[in-house]
Amino acid sequence: KKVSVEKSVLVVGGGIAGIQASLDLANAGLDVILVEKSPSIGGKMAMLDKTFPTLDCSACILTPKMTEAARHPKIKLLTYAEVESVSGYMGNYEVTILKKARYVDEDKCRGCGVCATKCPVKVLDEFNMGLGTRKAVYIQFPQAVPLVYTIDEENCLYFSKGVCRICEKVCEVKAINFEQKPQRIKVKVGGIVIAIGAEVFDASKIPEFAFGKSKNIITNLQFERLTSASGPTGGEIVCPQTNKRARSIVFIQCVGSRDKRFNEYCCRIGCTNTLKQAILAREKLGKDADIYVCYIDIRAFGRGYEELYRRARSMNINFVAGIPSEIYVEPDGTLIFNVFDKNIDKLLEIRSDLVVLVNGLTLSYDAEKVSAVFHVPKGLDGFLLEAHPKLRPLESVVPGIFLAGMCQGPKDIPETVSHASGAAAKVIDLLSRGEIELEPLKAFVDKEFCSGCGLCEPVCPYAAIEMKIEKINGSERHRAEIIEEMCQGCGVCAIACPSGAIKVHHYTNEQILAQVHAACLK
Repeated sequence: KKVSVEKSVLVVGGGIAGIQASLDLANAGLDVILVEKSPSIGGKMAMLDKTFPTLDCSACILTPKMTEAARHPKIKLLTYAEVESVSGYMGNYEVTILKKARYVDEDKCRGCGVCATKCPVKVLDEFNMGLGTRKAVYIQFPQAVPLVYTIDEENCLYFSKGVCRICEKVCEVKAINFEQKPQRIKVKVGGIVIAIGAEVFDASKIPEFAFGKSKNIITNLQFERLTSASGPTGGEIVCPQTNKRARSIVFIQCVGSRDKRFNEYCCRIGCTNTLKQAILAREKLGKDADIYVCYIDIRAFGRGYEELYRRARSMNINFVAGIPSEIYVEPDGTLIFNVFDKNIDKLLEIRSDLVVLVNGLTLSYDAEKVSAVFHVPKGLDGFLLEAHPKLRPLESVVPGIFLAGMCQGPKDIPETVSHASGAAAKVIDLLSRGEIELEPLKAFVDKEFCSGCGLCEPVCPYAAIEMKIEKINGSERHRAEIIEEMCQGCGVCAIACPSGAIKVHHYTNEQILAQVHAACLK
């Protein structure tokens, strides 16, 4: 059986994986709807100062891609939006998207920033990881795409106390609209690419590292914002508690990864990211600063990564083969800890102005919701599960839904971009012919034996069973009906059916017994 398909694609997530997949799909002639929950696309890569191993400016690489995606005639950006529900089957999905209210008209706003300048409210800036402040009306970062301001409803004085509205008065183009309402947008797409990325491990779960007890104990992502010229300190590496230039820094690797208490897997980017940050620290602080890297082992596996390691070694950076047992905060703010260096077989006491925790990676905070909405299961490591780890690493177990980037597992930027382009190629191959041929292995219902109990409907992992009402001899009875386009022939419904009314084509009891009989005769 063949069915026609929609020649449009939904991409969920506007990080580098989602942007790359969208551009590849759009360049192939497919219509793309790119949904991002934040006010701007860019994801975690937009927060980085430099990228390893070449130490290129992250914004210089990413911003042209963001702009290209926004200007592409085949790509429709839906930022500050989330997917609410998905129904249908491969080639014909119906998706409901909730576009949250910005309270700023996207068509009118010119991104001039006058509203933010006049806004009296200051709150901690999430993009700068709490190291700086932003206004209640804001853009995430100067290169935001789209360059449209958003009003933070939670912190805006008008929404909390019914006063202010200064932004509305100073906006020359009258873009502020406090009456704006959320919109629900329904779209039909042929394929879906999930590219929701990953989050940094919450270091407060490890009490011995004292994260949160001192402002001078920060994460590696916070360090990126410190070194960035667009960050809260203008690129100066200072101790957040005193705002003074750091004289000594310690990087502690594998925080929350390779740890049986939390995540046993390697985050794959921690070692090389630490090498990059240690090199940047040396270049910015000079030769007099003390820089330490505490590690389990250095995994410099990629192209150019070993050279980065050698470069760090040559810059008088101290590598300590061990992880600290506990960090103590002294009254003057100095951080002190003991660490056993297995290379020299000695217990060291290290004092530092600044400690950088190199946190591992975990799946996005929205993973549970995404998994439920798209019916894509998660693996034992918490990341979304691919159809096959070796032969089908780009596909989810749900036909027509593909995985791109770190939602499938930890990756560096080159791997993420390659993975996203691969997922896009799979979607192009799926939709390019305008129709798809369904597999013949489908379940079917023998209505004569179906009692209408409904046990099969909730157990179907693909929502391929509907209970319908039929009139038989003047009375109404419930009957199960298989939606062939959604059925994957897994056979779970056949097992659950107490009356044996559901079977799978080519796997009936008679066929299986015939095979057993033939095998026994041999």
